[in-house]
Amino acid sequence: MSKLFKRTKILATIGPATNSAEKIEEVIMAGVNGCRLNCSHGSNEERAQQIKWIREAAEKKGRSVAILQDLQGPKIRLGMLKDNHLDVKRGDELVLESKEDFEHNGGMTVPVQYNLAEKVKVGEPISLFDGKIKATITGIESDTAIRIEILNDGFIMSKKGINLPDTDFGGDIITPKDMADIERGAEEDYDYVSLSFVQSADDILKLKQILLSLGSTAKVIAKIETKKAIESDERLEEIVKASDGIMVARGDMAVEAGAEVVPIIQRKLIAMCRAHAKLCIVATQMLSSMVDNPEPTRAEVSDVATAVVQGADVVMLSDETANGKYPVETVKEMKKVILYTQNHSRIAPISRAPEGESAVYDAISSAAARLAEKIEADVIMCQTASGATAFAMAAQRPNLPIVSVTSNPRVANQLALLYANSAFVRPYSEEFGYKLAKEQKESGYLRVEEGRKDLLAVIVSGDKNKYGTDTIRVRQI
Repeated sequence: MSKLFKRTKILATIGPATNSAEKIEEVIMAGVNGCRLNCSHGSNEERAQQIKWIREAAEKKGRSVAILQDLQGPKIRLGMLKDNHLDVKRGDELVLESKEDFEHNGGMTVPVQYNLAEKVKVGEPISLFDGKIKATITGIESDTAIRIEILNDGFIMSKKGINLPDTDFGGDIITPKDMADIERGAEEDYDYVSLSFVQSADDILKLKQILLSLGSTAKVIAKIETKKAIESDERLEEIVKASDGIMVARGDMAVEAGAEVVPIIQRKLIAMCRAHAKLCIVATQMLSSMVDNPEPTRAEVSDVATAVVQGADVVMLSDETANGKYPVETVKEMKKVILYTQNHSRIAPISRAPEGESAVYDAISSAAARLAEKIEADVIMCQTASGATAFAMAAQRPNLPIVSVTSNPRVANQLALLYANSAFVRPYSEEFGYKLAKEQKESGYLRVEEGRKDLLAVIVSGDKNKYGTDTIRVRQI
């Protein structure tokens, strides 16, 4: 069981390449544990249809699948360009203008989907096309336009991202579009909401209050991609503690803060998430060459394996499954890398001890993990109401599968992304962990260690009303 059961999970972005019931079912069957719906693209109607397809495919597979709503945030983009293309050269001057009725005619004044004139200062750096074109702000042309000087040859395309790493946007990162998407999402079947361009823990707390007021039980993921968020370990850790999970958004982080910082920040964030029992997603360009090619590069394979060894809960596919030529093959390739890595390398030990309330749950979960390994248990079963028991157990990164049982379908879907977890929904009872283990043994899903007849399970549970991990039991089944 443990050799076939991937512990690091796969989150796939749904887009044109997977925008059908058949393709969504294919990628889920191939190994996807969660689907990301990007609010930067597509309509509300498209996302509602995709949610329906995902739930149908998950039911067919007999597994929980998480759905993540990814808010656009203050992501600044170019508008529509004539012929979708404009060549630029070093020394060229562009004017970026924000007007609703502005149409690009092929000249050097181009539309932008945000009024930069209200925020930027002369001399600040600016990058276009997600960092491919570097430039400097040389002037404020009007109330709605700025002038920039291009620093390298290349080209830009419609709706490509703009980054301003040194510009102060005043901390207001939930845009009117985000608010509309949050309100619509609260009525849809989302398990997670990810907030883009987080700068402080206050951003997360604000979103949590909004979701609470709308009656949403979705968990909040903080996307780490700004210089402000990573300016100190203290600020970074406050964001981790305030959130339910972190996405290491390496694309915009590399553009905003420099590519050289990304590996170190990734390592820090994975360690912080493990210390505080929070979900950690590593994202961007993991198998990006497979957008156009049927095989990954050796460097990409090493990148995925590194995230697995460091102990990430989730590795994410973006363009590979949203727009790529080989979405299903990409998922299968990522699964192969995860399985081989976990079966031939131990997870890196946690570099720091949990603190506060997490320390209590950590002590119990750590004891359960050591017990399970010492007695060579076949599985760790988690009985959980809120998911807290499963999160605490997964933070230990045990070298065997965790099967969680809950009476709450939302919790089961959320646990689908959690390290080593396979979650099931069953009516609550004092022994529903034991009953599920027996059921899964009889179905063949849980396999007994060779040489013995009974399934050996370590069952970890928490008080249904207090939501705390407090009990360990050993059962032969």
